[in-house]
Amino acid sequence: MTVTTGGDQRVAIIGGGICGLAIGWYLAQRGRAVTVFERGLAGRGATWASAGMLAPHIEAEPGEERLLPLLLEGHAMWADFARELEAASGLSIDYRTEGTLVVALDRDDAERLRFQYDFQHGLGLPVAWLSGREARRCEPALAPGITAAIHSALDHQVDNRQVVLALREAFERSGGVLREQAEVDQVVIVDGRVAGVQVGEALIAADVVVVAAGAWSRTIGGIPDAIRPPVRPVKGQMLAVRMPPADPLLRHVVWGPRGYLVPRSDGRLLIGATVEEQGFDTSLTAGGIMDLLRAAWETLPGVYDLPVAEMWAGLRPTSRDDAPILGPTDIAGLVMATGHARNGILLAPLTAQTIGDFILTGRLAASVQAFTLARFLDRADVA
Repeated sequence: MTVTTGGDQRVAIIGGGICGLAIGWYLAQRGRAVTVFERGLAGRGATWASAGMLAPHIEAEPGEERLLPLLLEGHAMWADFARELEAASGLSIDYRTEGTLVVALDRDDAERLRFQYDFQHGLGLPVAWLSGREARRCEPALAPGITAAIHSALDHQVDNRQVVLALREAFERSGGVLREQAEVDQVVIVDGRVAGVQVGEALIAADVVVVAAGAWSRTIGGIPDAIRPPVRPVKGQMLAVRMPPADPLLRHVVWGPRGYLVPRSDGRLLIGATVEEQGFDTSLTAGGIMDLLRAAWETLPGVYDLPVAEMWAGLRPTSRDDAPILGPTDIAGLVMATGHARNGILLAPLTAQTIGDFILTGRLAASVQAFTLARFLDRADVA
């Protein structure tokens, strides 16, 4: 791919979620003319629906060894990214560092948890094995029958909704243009390179178009079928209950055998999440909510008495191999930043820097070269 690297470079980003806004902010700070087009309201899709966990250590599992270095690199960027974003926006994003626990409720759970611990410890990840008593010392409200736990001190969390509000503010303060309720009908391609995007009757010229449209990335018009990103929506239902902010029931992020609990500083306790292949359906179901509540109660019995604050469902943008799609395509000026699945929040700073630097310099960082669209393509079909 060839890119225009001059200061007059015009960039159109399709998608105003965390990755689209973060890329836009990165480029706007460096003097580029950037417009983010969002089909709805900025950040109100998968970003708004997520839990904001930054947990590559405790979530490492067999089959994802190739992805793990990228996740760890993204995690290492978050503390600086959080400080810079809060300074640039004037908003708090509630970056929290208490750590994460994964608990076992019975002997079978403990055996599965020991396998998880041995796998993660074998990779050199900084996780610790706790007895049930030690776990309850960390979190006294946990179920009395808990038999064991893994503790990861380095797996943190952030309020994803505050992040997207801060990114919007920082992006616009840096000179970026955000267009909401502006669905891109198609990417305009002329003579093998992008010329802009079509929004309704308007053609907006651009030298670079970044596809960061999450679960909708595959549906954007104008992209040749041979290089449409293989991204599908994976539904997740969640809910939040409300704790007293001054006396929260839980302080650590806690994973049980069938779900997770994420405490927020404002008193909300997030409970998630289902994993459902239901296309673009975002309806809540009685069974999904019942399963979440049962799993939460088994791990943290005190949730029984907490008032329900909110229920929602989101769509994780998931690629064929559950890894992100980052970088150039066979169309000059067309760049991908999609397919992050459950790792969109975690990888946002890395996505912004690597995609931003590629647009500015034409060079793709070594750490993401294995995650371009090319890994899915039959080169004979696109030669």
